Amino acid sequence: MMSISMNPYLVFDGNTKEAVHFYEKALGGKVIGIMTFGDMPADPDHPLTDDMKERVMHAHLQVGSDNLMFSDTYPGMPYEQGNAIQIAIHPKDEAGAREVFAALEDGGQVIMPLQKTDWSPLYGQVKDKFGVTFQVNVAGDQPE
Repeated sequence: MMSISMNPYLVFDGNTKEAVHFYEKALGGKVIGIMTFGDMPADPDHPLTDDMKERVMHAHLQVGSDNLMFSDTYPGMPYEQGNAIQIAIHPKDEAGAREVFAALEDGGQVIMPLQKTDWSPLYGQVKDKFGVTFQVNVAGDQPE
């Protein structure tokens, strides 16, 4: 069996910062980081409004030995009730990521194909045949 870890990933529609601080207090957690879309390198082909720049691209809250992760919907993407909770899967390597992504894709739908991103050598999103959305993310800063 491949070695992976998983955590809940909560998606909001512009109020992620408020939610992160709410759960930090309610669950006695510690904010590890909050990155907004505006923190990413600017893309001249897709300029962001000031409101979009304030939206949270990724936030990480540690609660005990567990992790909760959050983001706002990408500007312009619809917020769908029911997609508010996703599962983030963290395979140790790219081969494991491709294997689990392919398994989840069977009968499902690729939302974002596996690809290199600013934060990961391999990241993608897939909705399985049961309608559950998974984010598959290989950590970019782990030693091989």
